[in-house]
Amino acid sequence: MSVNNVKSMTPKVELVRFPVHGDERGSLIALEGGQDVPFEIRRVYYIYGVSAALPRGFHAHRKLNQILICIHGKINVHCEYGEKEEEYILDSSDKGLLIGSLVWHSMTFIDEESVLLVIADGHYDEADYIRDYNIFKKEEGK
Repeated sequence: MSVNNVKSMTPKVELVRFPVHGDERGSLIALEGGQDVPFEIRRVYYIYGVSAALPRGFHAHRKLNQILICIHGKINVHCEYGEKEEEYILDSSDKGLLIGSLVWHSMTFIDEESVLLVIADGHYDEADYIRDYNIFKKEEGK
């Protein structure tokens, strides 16, 4: 992954790999803002305890960029932007999904014990969320 200006990144969604450091004692993945993560890290959170029958997400962000990492289990991420509609399987802690702004996305936890780590370039801001699909399509077309 190259560090670039995420606000204008192309493509808007990119599967990335992180370097794994380890030996017989175990493995370590270090994520540093501006190097392994192409933006300054402002927020980190994780989602767990999600029933496989209840998908999450169903929103887009006006400005926020983020990386989704399944640190345990298996998660399907559905993304839609422009004319593209793509599915990604996150099933390894050395793989992340970089999602730029104005990407409609949802996550389905395939394994109920899955844990999704999210690294974002902004603090929580409810005004940045687009939770109505029709509004998303209008704003995306601007």
